[in-house]
Amino acid sequence: MAEIIGAITTSHIPAIGKAIATKQQNDPYWKPFFDGYEAAHAWLDEVKPDVAVVFYNDHGLNFFLDKMPTFAVGAADEYRNEDEGWGLPVLNSFKGDAKFSWSIIEHLIDHEFDITTCQQMAVDHGVTVPLTLLWPGAQPQPKILPISINTVQHPLPTAERCFKLGQAVGQAIEAYDSDARVLVLGTGGLSHQLDGERAGFINKKFDLECMDNIVNDPQALTRYSVPELVELAGSQGVEILNWVAMRGVLSGPVVEVHKHYHVPISNTAGALMVMEPEAQAKRRAA
Repeated sequence: MAEIIGAITTSHIPAIGKAIATKQQNDPYWKPFFDGYEAAHAWLDEVKPDVAVVFYNDHGLNFFLDKMPTFAVGAADEYRNEDEGWGLPVLNSFKGDAKFSWSIIEHLIDHEFDITTCQQMAVDHGVTVPLTLLWPGAQPQPKILPISINTVQHPLPTAERCFKLGQAVGQAIEAYDSDARVLVLGTGGLSHQLDGERAGFINKKFDLECMDNIVNDPQALTRYSVPELVELAGSQGVEILNWVAMRGVLSGPVVEVHKHYHVPISNTAGALMVMEPEAQAKRRAA
């Protein structure tokens, strides 16, 4: 059976991708942010995932306000990147695994999740920035399975529903007949608001509470309504829903391997966490 080896949460701000493309990692503004990722790189070099399931939110590249699925799952062997208008370079396509994707999709449908299945899917900075951050060198990236969650067009899915989506994805991974080592990514956030009277809003207290709860009490996050999340994290800070779905994949206790929080990065609270199942952490420590 496939093995879930851990999870990573990371911001996906397009300005990060621009900084990478223009080699600003050591500039005074960016260095404290990028330095936080070195421990994640070391962990990834050790655990070597074969597949990364990426919970993210599309920003208008693949879906727009006229057609915004609540949950959309990729079912392709390749996912292309296109020009989003942020000044980011268009990257080469990312490899997928259609057979693995269809096994997840079939399980989700069997468990009453009405999803949009995408046999062709363009991925934006919500996917490309995390992958570039986490695999910055020439080392091969894992294949990906992108799962898009609507955090843009209201009504949004509840945090509880997103957590249950993650649980169903986790069950599907563990039932998949393969020895694949699967990493789960939750991307976006943390608190930020890019428009309106609260533009530039960041809530450090809430962010740190979220990071603690993601590890120790994820159910606490499912008790927030969407309006409460908007109030506490900002209109774009509802991307925490991607983190909640990611955490639902990990059944049982988890161990925090590393975390990093830096404010601000492009008017956003930048955050990174690395977690793994407690049993794996004990094996690695032995």
